[in-house]
Amino acid sequence: MLWAISMKVGITQIENRWVPESWDLEPLGNVINFIGGSQPPLSTFTYSERPGYVRLIQIRDYKSDKNKVYVPRHLARRFCSSTDILIGRYGPPVFQILRGLEGAYNVALIKAVPSEKINSEYAWHFLRNDVLLHFIEKLSQRSSGQTGVDLAELRNYPILLPPLHVQQAIAEALSDADAWIESLETLIEKKRLIKQGAMQELLRPNEGWDVKMLGEVLSFGNGRDYKHLSSGDYPVYGTGGILKYVDSFLYSGESVGIGRKGTIDEPTYLTGKFWCVDTLFYTHSFKDVVPKFIYYTFLQIPWKEFNEASGVPSLSKKTIEQIEIKIPSFNEQMRISTVLSEMDAEIEVLEQKLSKARQIKQGMMQQLLTGQILLVTPTSAKAIKTSKRVTA
Repeated sequence: MLWAISMKVGITQIENRWVPESWDLEPLGNVINFIGGSQPPLSTFTYSERPGYVRLIQIRDYKSDKNKVYVPRHLARRFCSSTDILIGRYGPPVFQILRGLEGAYNVALIKAVPSEKINSEYAWHFLRNDVLLHFIEKLSQRSSGQTGVDLAELRNYPILLPPLHVQQAIAEALSDADAWIESLETLIEKKRLIKQGAMQELLRPNEGWDVKMLGEVLSFGNGRDYKHLSSGDYPVYGTGGILKYVDSFLYSGESVGIGRKGTIDEPTYLTGKFWCVDTLFYTHSFKDVVPKFIYYTFLQIPWKEFNEASGVPSLSKKTIEQIEIKIPSFNEQMRISTVLSEMDAEIEVLEQKLSKARQIKQGMMQQLLTGQILLVTPTSAKAIKTSKRVTA
């Protein structure tokens, strides 16, 4: 059984902080050994498994298995297991905390090896806290060129270290929060796949659907520069989403945005009063089509096939006006839009829950890892009766 006990402590710095007498303040390098990676020459690399070779783990491998590399085992110098903690040395983003792969690890990774003073799961959570991440990021920005981890500063970073049984209790609580977050992420991904399947089925043309060019059923408007506008209540949309809010609007109503330059394959449903930048087209003047149906149709169009530039991807209004789409009756468009919109709404609710769960997890980390909130077992309750002040 665990319970939480609040303490009056500092909030943002590990200075003049009251903590239980049993907690210690140590440089991180005293409790975790940081070991840089290595790799043999590029000429020894192969891209398929073979006897006597070991996989060379790189930062990118934690996101995808598409670029597997293997090196001769006898030339590898640094190895990791699937449970070892690895740190991305360079960025962006810098200081990624990773685990789950086995092999030799390259020079862009650092292995964090916990000593007997620190629970390995506690170390895993401590290294992932936002305060430490921001500290490392700020240091990495001091140098020009590629961002990187300052190992000397990382080793000197202060860590508050409770007794091992308390570390384990904290690690279990934070792991439970991680499991909650992962369950939401899994559910969201499942809902997205269901929606994608439903969209393909619902938008599959049936007998009686009309074939129209986009220019026949809507018009494309050009975005404009917004820098002359003052701050206000109306969103300015770019290809990546809302950039800022201004005091004027370019269009009012339902619309679909599609990138004119740059990101040209991520349509956005727009509604209300808004402004668009000049790298974004917006749609208007719809003729017998439902704007939300057009949005879902846009999601199915292979926009990159209509790219007209060899450098930065670009679309021209003349070209996209001639793209053919298949359209059912107005009532059928409404039905399809309603079904898919309800799915989107369900996903949005889950994404809001996920965002809240991540916020809660970060709050828990800051409170538990710094002693602002104590997790104790009934048998160790008396351990918090005495306290001391620590200064970084």
